[in-house]
Amino acid sequence: MTRGWQLTRRDDGVDARLVDDVGDLGPGDVTVEVTWSGINYKDALAFTGNPGVMRLDPLVPGIDLVGRVSASDDARWTIGDRVLLNGDGAGETHHGGLAERARVSGAALVAVPDSLTDRQAAGIGTAGFTAMLAVLSLEDHAAPMDSVLVTGASGGVGSFAIALLARAGATVIASSGRPEHVEHLRRLGAAEIIDRDELDVDSRPLDTQTYSAAIDSVGGRTLATILSRTRHGGTVASCGLAGGSELPTTVMPFILRAVTLTGINSVHCPTVHRERAWQRLARDLNAEVIDAIITETSLDDARAAAASLLTGGVRGRIAVEVRGASR
Repeated sequence: MTRGWQLTRRDDGVDARLVDDVGDLGPGDVTVEVTWSGINYKDALAFTGNPGVMRLDPLVPGIDLVGRVSASDDARWTIGDRVLLNGDGAGETHHGGLAERARVSGAALVAVPDSLTDRQAAGIGTAGFTAMLAVLSLEDHAAPMDSVLVTGASGGVGSFAIALLARAGATVIASSGRPEHVEHLRRLGAAEIIDRDELDVDSRPLDTQTYSAAIDSVGGRTLATILSRTRHGGTVASCGLAGGSELPTTVMPFILRAVTLTGINSVHCPTVHRERAWQRLARDLNAEVIDAIITETSLDDARAAAASLLTGGVRGRIAVEVRGASR
């Protein structure tokens, strides 16, 4: 018996129920007793039956999970190991973490760093993992860190990106549409906050050189504007499309200013990069920062938390206590 959320398509939408047994857990070579999961934007969309996310019917949502191995056919993992999973199709093409048990591919698992509790690892989740991949990409491209823009700053990715960049010594400019979050963003390490409307405009191919680098989770016109304002030799890491998937720009920033646009894909990320990112997350994030970003909820209340996320009622990250076996 595996208690968890089960989403089933109906003619008029989706039937989302917390059931006593989700049934067959699907393919995989490692079984994990899930202690904590999370609510990401994709999870919130899954609860609405979004076909771009919910590609299995029925589906256990949850693209993140943290827990302990209870069975393994993968030589890397033994019973009792603390592991985490971000993406790899969980909560989309196969069952995810919003249930007390999950069967997954051992190749995508990462050992939970000793310095992190299950709760903290789930609180960081895909949002923090994505932010870390973006920061590492800027570093790998030797991007100057004296004026780094972070969009979607009040969200999970943005919040962690600010904290990680500040820890790395960057001067961070945070873009947000939530004036009530200004002091929170400053506490995370933002040196300056601008309104998101300053970037959501029809931009010229090249504009005033303003930012040395950027981490963007918005896309659309915002990303085009960022590219036009990035200084010569700067790097922009693109990791989201909250503002749209179209990119109304030209090649001018790339060929006249040598700007680099790099893409961040946290779903299909090689193990070596997953491990590198989590090693840095464990090193660079302390408990106070994680606690400032995450909000806890229970498995029972996961659907309500997902609805709140879609309506803009959430700041930062939502961690879901699935079993309560470990803090």
